[in-house]
Amino acid sequence: MTGPDRTGPTAATPKTGPDGPRRRRRRARRAAPLPLLLPALVGLAFLLLPLTALLVRAPWSSLPEQLTSAGVWQALRLSLVCATAATALSLVIGVPLAWLLARTDFPGRGLVRALVALPLVLPPVVGGVALLLALGRNGIVGQWLDAWFGITLPFTTAGVILAETFVAMPFLVISVEGTLRAADPRYEEAATTLGASRFTAFRRVTLPLIAPGIAAGSVLAWARALGEFGATITFAGNFPGRTQTMPLAVYLALQNDPAAAIALSLVLLTVSIAVLAALRDRWMTTT
Repeated sequence: MTGPDRTGPTAATPKTGPDGPRRRRRRARRAAPLPLLLPALVGLAFLLLPLTALLVRAPWSSLPEQLTSAGVWQALRLSLVCATAATALSLVIGVPLAWLLARTDFPGRGLVRALVALPLVLPPVVGGVALLLALGRNGIVGQWLDAWFGITLPFTTAGVILAETFVAMPFLVISVEGTLRAADPRYEEAATTLGASRFTAFRRVTLPLIAPGIAAGSVLAWARALGEFGATITFAGNFPGRTQTMPLAVYLALQNDPAAAIALSLVLLTVSIAVLAALRDRWMTTT
């Protein structure tokens, strides 16, 4: 008997197998064409250049002294307190609103969703003017708050919290609504068939399911509230120790004390980087 024919198709098959051409095609797809690569690099440089300039020109030697000065500490403390309070208020009224948009059908739901997202595209100064017309001493609601309860919201710390809530809550609502739409509603339906009320099902079943979305929305809302400027200065003013948050302090210090403005800007930059780091597993992963 003769041995197997080693000159057949098996011997002619390359050792690389079908993965070789596939790997080459994948590398070809990943290669960036020059007409796209150059504008992309210019865009990246445009975004990084101001941040690099901030780091280069920062007064590193006097930074501890700048950050521990009375005015900077007041603005920092007020910003943290107001941003946290605005986030808590957004949670209390924003999560139910997100559930309403995601789990119920009612006339005009699309319009309500558009109105919820409106502060995202509305200039913050316009939002501050709208808050004044609604909650100011002569506003359509504020006049009754002042006459009946003696409550005046503009140019107070409470006014700062309300202004920040107005601009930050849409981030929370949109995040939680998206998480609710992705969650399987059959778990809630199963809970209700077992005798739980709809509110109990929401509290015991839905909330644990959407906790990551609530956490992500809360971080976004907190960061947006911390950096709010236009609505705050329009509705609450710029009074040190009472309504002067960090963005307002940066604006004021830039005219009189640039070193303090840079120090405060570095604090806000650090917070922004921390927010991105907290959300990297949710929105910055690749498939």
